[in-house]
Amino acid sequence: MHGQAGQAARRLRWTLSVVTQPAWITLAVLAIGAVMCLISPAFRTYDNIYNDARNFAFIAIMAMGQMTVIITGGIDLSVGAVMGLTGIVTGLVLQAGYPLWVGVIAGLGVALLCGLINGIAVAKLNLSPFIVTLGMLSVARSQALVLSNNKMVYQFGPDEQLFVAIGGGDLFGIPSIVIVMVAIGVVLTILLNHSRWGRYLYALGSNEHASRLTGIPVEAVKISAYMFSSLTAGIAAILMVGWLGAVTNALGTAYELRVIASTVIGGVDLMGGIGTAYGAIIGAALIEVVRNALLLAGVDPYWQGTFVGVVIACAVLLERLRHRRSD
Repeated sequence: MHGQAGQAARRLRWTLSVVTQPAWITLAVLAIGAVMCLISPAFRTYDNIYNDARNFAFIAIMAMGQMTVIITGGIDLSVGAVMGLTGIVTGLVLQAGYPLWVGVIAGLGVALLCGLINGIAVAKLNLSPFIVTLGMLSVARSQALVLSNNKMVYQFGPDEQLFVAIGGGDLFGIPSIVIVMVAIGVVLTILLNHSRWGRYLYALGSNEHASRLTGIPVEAVKISAYMFSSLTAGIAAILMVGWLGAVTNALGTAYELRVIASTVIGGVDLMGGIGTAYGAIIGAALIEVVRNALLLAGVDPYWQGTFVGVVIACAVLLERLRHRRSD
């Protein structure tokens, strides 16, 4: 009897060590979805699935950028504020009568500038990523308020219809934001697994001192990671503004918490060196599925944060069990 129990425990530990956390989270998403399909017919409707996919795709895009920073051993708390600033800049440029491509370049340019400043402060000045990006959060949110004069921007010039169609449209019934998310995920996966940049990111997060000794351009890699994080926030901002058809300086408020939570749930190690694009995506999907399931189940919305917090804690515990088995 004790021998059978011991064998079962060993099989469980082996399973925990072999199956990756993104795989477990995928199973959790499927399990929750299956249960909700049985107890709530509204969950499996096309409209609900469409809205769920669109909602989590914005967070997933930003989470993939956040993941590259965390892989290096850093953190980016400014992504929500950068999202708001990008949306305001894009909206104001379009409102001034400039074509869509000019507004997009202006918005993404501002986002990249924020990432560049973060990266230089962390890599060159050796400042704490937490403090640097917390400062950028305040600066970007303040500048969004200054530029917008605390007013909503809802007129987007001669290309307004195209802008709204891209942000809120779909292709073959798939939201445009989901298509962009998949495209970014595929490209990022290829870069992480088959490019020098990807190898450098993982090496830097695993051992920065050893990376320097082997000739890896540590500063340049760190700066590129923060710039990519801000770029994904900018991309999500532009698409969200197009979908909403308006923008205020409050766009993206507290999104940094959901973005970081998505990466942690998806198996990204906050100590650096571990993470995948798919993990960031499926982590964001789990949060949205849990939120939607609670809503359809009639649970008080005020309890959503509690349930999401429990999911995060369970995800971290699962990762710790896997690491302990590996060690």
